[in-house]
Amino acid sequence: MDADEPDWNRTLREQWEFHWNHQLRARLEDLTDDEYFWSPVPDAWSVRPRGSSAAPVQAGTGDFTIDFAFPQPVPPAFTTIAWRLGHVIVGVLAARNAAHFGAPAASYETWEYAGSAATALDQLGTQLDLWLAGVRGLGDAGLRVPVGEKEPFPEAPMADLVLHIHRELIHHLSEVCLLRDLYRHTNPATNGAVR
Repeated sequence: MDADEPDWNRTLREQWEFHWNHQLRARLEDLTDDEYFWSPVPDAWSVRPRGSSAAPVQAGTGDFTIDFAFPQPVPPAFTTIAWRLGHVIVGVLAARNAAHFGAPAASYETWEYAGSAATALDQLGTQLDLWLAGVRGLGDAGLRVPVGEKEPFPEAPMADLVLHIHRELIHHLSEVCLLRDLYRHTNPATNGAVR
């Protein structure tokens, strides 16, 4: 690489890493199970013990499933922190880690969803580490390679997918932080702390 050319791989990784390290990570620390499962509205989609959901589709293996419907309802269902983390862990990260970086196969139907906030945050950390290692391994040349048939726009370069995933992470994890704020402001007896 020419010394005058920017290191696009580093730049793309830093887009996410800066947001994670300076805005999100601390906001997710000490997430409680009450916050994780809290539903601010009736009938919100969530991660639930197997067999306890009324959603049209309950996906996943293990003791917990995630709520879904096909097609999506209009307006879309409101979702809990548990659901949003499940979506980020599986649909945003794990499926892409499997498709592009050799991680084990992952899908909404086959995932073992977290039954606690701590387990969900562990899963998130694992998938983030795999994602960043995979992106780092692409180098600059790999960012130009088409994503292929595993993605909706197969001719798009990997750089486009990296940007998309980072937007998804920033968007959905910021929603999680907002839900934490809402929980703490509507349940002051549970945790008098305000973030």
